[in-house]
Amino acid sequence: MNVYDTANRLAQEIKTSNEYLEYKKAKEKVCADAELKAKIDDFEKLRYEVQLLVMQGEKQDEEKTKKLQEMYGILIENKDIKNYFDLEVKFNVMIADVNKIIAESVKEVL
Repeated sequence: MNVYDTANRLAQEIKTSNEYLEYKKAKEKVCADAELKAKIDDFEKLRYEVQLLVMQGEKQDEEKTKKLQEMYGILIENKDIKNYFDLEVKFNVMIADVNKIIAESVKEVL
């Protein structure tokens, strides 16, 4: 069997998985509301900035971290956003698990 065929089958299985379909539906729902989408975009931008600082090994910006936590607390009061975030985590865990399985299979040569 060709590894590319297997990868394409895996991609198709991911796209038909419950994790993907539920996350996609939740994302479409919150993105359909311009106000909710803007709030999530602002949150994601700040989250990216905080993660970037951590990855660069810089001192944690306590002000940004506190603001991020406050934004999250406010956002999850909306049940659609909370559902979206919960499903995002579930989907990302699945993708991380798949990546771990692949990495484990080739770790001898890396």
